[in-house]
Amino acid sequence: MLQPNTPAPDFSLLDADIETISLSALRGHHVVLYFYPKDNTPSCTLQAIEFSDLEDEFKRHGAVVLGISRDDCMSHANFRDKHGLAVQLLSDEDGEVCNQYGVWQEKEKDGMKKMGIVRSTFVIDRTGVVRLAQYGVEAKNHATEILNFIKSL
Repeated sequence: MLQPNTPAPDFSLLDADIETISLSALRGHHVVLYFYPKDNTPSCTLQAIEFSDLEDEFKRHGAVVLGISRDDCMSHANFRDKHGLAVQLLSDEDGEVCNQYGVWQEKEKDGMKKMGIVRSTFVIDRTGVVRLAQYGVEAKNHATEILNFIKSL
């Protein structure tokens, strides 16, 4: 698991429009990376809408918000368009970035254990250093909590 005050692992992933987004290209901005389990599920939709609703506030404070899951680009595009999402959604189909950030973990549901994304959020400062690492977050009101943290930087 990543800890605050450590360099954020760099990555390049495709977004919903099949454009490459690299963490290193966002230096000079605060970056909010939120990892979520699956497009179009209730909690993931709530979280994406809340981050989208606050997108202008994040921008006003010099922050870029990126959502990452293992869904493909087409799924992300459908998810974005269906719900009018403003945040960029990145596809980590092979799970490499999920592993780098320690969010691909064993989870238990209804007595069954399986691997999956643990809902997690990272705030990376303008120099590429992790300032906040939260694993196992609740979707509801999480975007507001993260915005308040960004305002404190």
